[in-house]
Amino acid sequence: MSTPVRTRFAPSPTGHLHIGSARTALFNWLHARHHGGTFVLRVEDTDAARNTEASRDAILSGLEWLGMNWDEGPNVGGEYGPYFQSERNEIYDRYLAQLEAAGRCYKDESGATRFRMPDEPVTINDLICGSQTINLKEQSATRWDAKLKKDVPANPDLVIRRADGSYIFHFVNVVDDIDMKITHVIRGEDHLSNTPKHAALFEALGAPLPVFAHIPLNLNADGSKMSKRDQGASITDYIEQGFLSSAVCNYIALLGWSPKDDEEIFSPEELVKRFDLSGINRSNSRFDFKKCLWLNGEHLRRLDADELLKKATPFLQDKNIALDDDRLPAALQLIRQRAETLEQIPPGIAPIFEDQIEIDPDALAKISGRENIIDVLQGLHDSFSATAAGWNEDSIKAEIVATAEKLELKMGALMLPCRIATTGKAGGPDLMPLLVLIGQQRVLDRLTTLITKLNSSS
Repeated sequence: MSTPVRTRFAPSPTGHLHIGSARTALFNWLHARHHGGTFVLRVEDTDAARNTEASRDAILSGLEWLGMNWDEGPNVGGEYGPYFQSERNEIYDRYLAQLEAAGRCYKDESGATRFRMPDEPVTINDLICGSQTINLKEQSATRWDAKLKKDVPANPDLVIRRADGSYIFHFVNVVDDIDMKITHVIRGEDHLSNTPKHAALFEALGAPLPVFAHIPLNLNADGSKMSKRDQGASITDYIEQGFLSSAVCNYIALLGWSPKDDEEIFSPEELVKRFDLSGINRSNSRFDFKKCLWLNGEHLRRLDADELLKKATPFLQDKNIALDDDRLPAALQLIRQRAETLEQIPPGIAPIFEDQIEIDPDALAKISGRENIIDVLQGLHDSFSATAAGWNEDSIKAEIVATAEKLELKMGALMLPCRIATTGKAGGPDLMPLLVLIGQQRVLDRLTTLITKLNSSS
């Protein structure tokens, strides 16, 4: 019988959840869910000088927003806790005593505890990077001495506990993986160089190696390393800008993983079904914010009406758009064809609900210099005033066509002036249904307002 899959994500609470860390968490979560296993969250909070409660909360809430529920960890518990490294010192002491009893560690002249590196080469078989063999003693053969300004013989043995009694990352990381029975270590390629050291510690502690899978890095579009300040780096920004968690997970999954076909749009459930570590690419991924926006728009358009309203509600309330307005459902269906984020919805439909609009100066500049602009706006006003077929898309289009013929212009020459006069913007949702929702009297009033403004400035 095969061992149940147990993966883990072990963030250090020193900032918001970064997209690279979120990708690591997602791959671990997907692998566990795909195999019906367990996803463990543990917090590496031993760096008291840099760790903050705000960062911890931001990371946990970011994971929750993304839908990566953990089976064991903070706020959930589990049989292998505590799940904060700062609370696990007794466990580390116990494993250190095991190394000491086996003669595998010693204290150096500074009082630090060092692990005796093995003399023979260490080999690990990584699912993504392939076989890696290294002689840890040869790797540490020399070190740079700043005082002597030259390389000098280095102590190849790994410090696992400082002289002040605090433990080093390499040791506690391995102990936690052993103690929590982690079967798969899926992490960034930047940890690959540490893995032989970890493998030596696994062996010394009499524990089997987990399966290692090191994910290639996620870089900016120009190939530079992605920092916390780059666009799209912080998961908090996605939440605030009105992205859908399903779309962000979808995009993050595609950063280095391929489903082996041309499909790109996946729900979380579909990702769980399709995900396999064999689909992770060997080359570094490149972050493309425009593609993430596009994917979000696709997910937005797939929401049913009730879910769209639910997701958009905080953004609508922030702009004082009444949720009980009878026109809101139709407005949401109209804007969803163009909006790429929830944040873009309120400004896109605001002209429907506002008593008065502000005309964007750049939009106005596009039409104010036209010789016949007053005639166009007045012609539209007269036609809309006289419509006898009711106020609907067909009648509005018929009046615009009639006005264009009367002025001997193409219909397209009237559309932009009409949009700017009635919405204040040069772009937006389809004009005919938008005018229906704005209402006949408001459309007439706004045309009159712009005519008056242009007459007074001429």
